[in-house]
Amino acid sequence: MKNATFVYICVNFCVSMTEDKKKLLTDLEFRVRQIMYLCDMLKEENSNLKSDLQTANKHLAEATERLSQLNAKYNSLKMARTITAASVDVNVAKTKLSKLVREVDKCINLLNS
Repeated sequence: MKNATFVYICVNFCVSMTEDKKKLLTDLEFRVRQIMYLCDMLKEENSNLKSDLQTANKHLAEATERLSQLNAKYNSLKMARTITAASVDVNVAKTKLSKLVREVDKCINLLNS
């Protein structure tokens, strides 16, 4: 009985609508569909941007790791050059070697802790 009343009200409402009201309703329906479409498009764009961000973060992490490796190689090369260079003061070489040994000792202690 309740559904029958609802159908009667809907039919009665639709019958009594004027052309202006029908046009407004159609316009509203069109705009709601536009908003739904734009919402779907924004969701897709958001998904694409998240994917792009994830890829960029991955590349950044790889570049950071590569930079770290290159810095380590550069420091090793500087140390080797300092030690092997004939024109370098022996005291400077000893100081750098001592520093390197201390750093290695610190790493060993950290590993043992």
